[in-house]
Amino acid sequence: MTKYVYPAVFTPEENGQFSVRFPDIENCFTGGDDLIGAMDMAKDVLCLMLYDMEETGQPIPPASSLRGVQTGPGEFATLIACDTVEYRKLRDNRAVKKTLSIPAWLNAMAERDGINFSGVLQEALKQKLNI
Repeated sequence: MTKYVYPAVFTPEENGQFSVRFPDIENCFTGGDDLIGAMDMAKDVLCLMLYDMEETGQPIPPASSLRGVQTGPGEFATLIACDTVEYRKLRDNRAVKKTLSIPAWLNAMAERDGINFSGVLQEALKQKLNI
């Protein structure tokens, strides 16, 4: 889980629409009704594809240099960035139950002080993972 930047090729279509492809990522395509919509969809599909690759243990391909990307007539290439940690926060925010063990004396003190165990664990995990 990390941040990524990949080149995308934008192709103008009829009626001001754009199609988008990512040359480095197999079967990664999208489009939009206009350039802004295509940019938004490009970020979304890139995050979705990379998130899925992370989840299934597939190797993440290296990103090409923007200069090395081939474009056709009327096309242009630009870089699209995404953060799969942020994507996870937006798309998969369900609670997961975990069982843990702590010393009885620590449990008693924490309960006496009204400590939220889930909150403390979440904060500690975020700190440990640098997120």
